[in-house]
Amino acid sequence: MKQRITYLLHEAGGVDPATLDVSEHSLKLPELKAAKEWRVTLGTRELPKEIAQVLEQSHEIHIRWSAEWNYDAVTPFSSRVPSGLHVFYTPGEGASTDTLCPMLGKVFGEPVKCQSVKSSFSIPTILSERFAMSAKYQYYKPLARLTKLIGYLSSTICDSTDISCHAQFTSLAQASSLDLDYDTISHALRATAYWDWAVAADGTQGVWDETLTLQSSSDALEVGILNIEKATEEGEIGLSGLLTVVGEDTKPSATMFSFPSRHHAASKHSDELALETSFRQPTGLHPTLELKFPVNALVQPDESCALHAYLTLPSAVFVDRYQLSDSLFLASQNLVALRSLSGATDLEAPVWTTPQWGSAALLEVAHPETPSVTNDTWTVTVPLHTRYMPPSADGTHTAHVPWPAVFWACEAEDGLKMSVNPFDRTNIGYDGLFGPKTLFHHIGAAAETKTMMETLEIPVLDETKTRFVEVGTGLAVLVGFLWVMWCLARGASKQSQKAGKKE
Repeated sequence: MKQRITYLLHEAGGVDPATLDVSEHSLKLPELKAAKEWRVTLGTRELPKEIAQVLEQSHEIHIRWSAEWNYDAVTPFSSRVPSGLHVFYTPGEGASTDTLCPMLGKVFGEPVKCQSVKSSFSIPTILSERFAMSAKYQYYKPLARLTKLIGYLSSTICDSTDISCHAQFTSLAQASSLDLDYDTISHALRATAYWDWAVAADGTQGVWDETLTLQSSSDALEVGILNIEKATEEGEIGLSGLLTVVGEDTKPSATMFSFPSRHHAASKHSDELALETSFRQPTGLHPTLELKFPVNALVQPDESCALHAYLTLPSAVFVDRYQLSDSLFLASQNLVALRSLSGATDLEAPVWTTPQWGSAALLEVAHPETPSVTNDTWTVTVPLHTRYMPPSADGTHTAHVPWPAVFWACEAEDGLKMSVNPFDRTNIGYDGLFGPKTLFHHIGAAAETKTMMETLEIPVLDETKTRFVEVGTGLAVLVGFLWVMWCLARGASKQSQKAGKKE
């Protein structure tokens, strides 16, 4: 097992090396106001047997979870996915896919209603075979918390008396995002958790004052405490700070480095360019999703950049590809084009005949052609539709729709090698729809935003008020049947009377 823990300081100035207590097997931190990334790499032999069996039947599997609450995705962790659980999966050649869905349900809990890979997963669109980087199958489900995962890991990996092990997994309850990656080349599972802040006991922003210990099962524990520096080249990110290899170093080492990155923040300050998402009220059966931006901050990073929104919609909600093929209609909504749509796209299918998780849509979004100095709002509207739903006791059905991932997609300069980025993040759904040399400049929500998951109340038939309909329908059918029988009997009687007169 290998561990790498990185702290990105929220305040410039760095940390005095003298405040770090480095011992033979541990590192005591001072009080750090920072974002944190914890990356653990495990061989399949170090995993629970049931998980190892699923992974060994996979060519690749990438799991992405993002919290519903708003968080600060600091550089170099700027990439975002819509809130919830995303699974991107390619089975091994000739391998069975029957074990994946049961394992997802066992590890992540009941909200993961996955029947089988072939019925519940969708097949992502491949826009270019030359640049195809996507996994074969895709799955999504809203998932507010990692409670089930934390319990599963604590019970299967930690000894009952190992307090530090339980504490490590319990800390995932406050994580902003979690990535799990496996492929047949490495034969290793890489888990990456991210916290935008430490969480204090009262739930407010706290500090990291922990002691990091090299476990007996660990091959290495690398710790970095870093600051953002100005990069020397376009498309790169610069970092400086202190690095310590616990168990090898007796004191921290100063470092400064830069690297190309495919993911960047669209604005250095989140409040300069922030996204606001909501449903136009009342929603009804054809809700409209509104994306709002400050017009004076919505400026292209480069002439090659195009603004996009990537939506993951549950099966109860869908996009009409034919409606979004009309250029005049698109222009009226401040949309340019529907670039990709995959998943449950049947316009007439009710929700009970739609086994797939839902659909994923990539929209190119219009933006102001010239910079503006006004404080106006640029509004983009995305027309959505709801499927036929079964009746309910209160006359509504609740669907959870995550905020879309919104970003500028730009052409990278020749020569940028993204693979050298130690924090590189791929397989997030929409990156496979672009070429490998694309730069993404991500737009987050304003600081005052609390949640990035919209709740949509869909009106359906109220089953408590339909009993008279059932009775009335039954009576109408019975009366109609009797009337038809009476007409037939009357006609037969007349025919027999006519026959008697002729004789």
